[in-house]
Amino acid sequence: MESLFAIAIGILTAAAVYMFLARDLPRVLIGFIMLGTAVNMLILAAGRIGSIVPALVAGNESALTAAAANPLPQALILTAIVIGFGLAAFALMLIVKSQRILGTVMPEEMQEAEGDVAPQALPAPAPARRKDAA
Repeated sequence: MESLFAIAIGILTAAAVYMFLARDLPRVLIGFIMLGTAVNMLILAAGRIGSIVPALVAGNESALTAAAANPLPQALILTAIVIGFGLAAFALMLIVKSQRILGTVMPEEMQEAEGDVAPQALPAPAPARRKDAA
């Protein structure tokens, strides 16, 4: 089971890197989502996925048994899924808005949409006044 998880994590990570190298923002966003899924699977694999003993403490015990599944990775994954969904939704709205306003989702064309206007130079600072002794 762990070897299947390792292969799936490797494939997801490789696909995410491939998508990051794309030249348009929707593919980069898909790569971001895929990388988040790969990290979640890695955390799940580190949390003893083969255990069938629930993470419950009996009334007369004070700690989990050694064979119990660790609940911390599961809580971290649930939190990461919620945060990742929020970030993905926000990034998707930014991509849609840039498509509507700029007419493109290509980062190179977005830089060209800024125009060829050189940035305004800041005015030179005024020289410091010297206090002369009277």
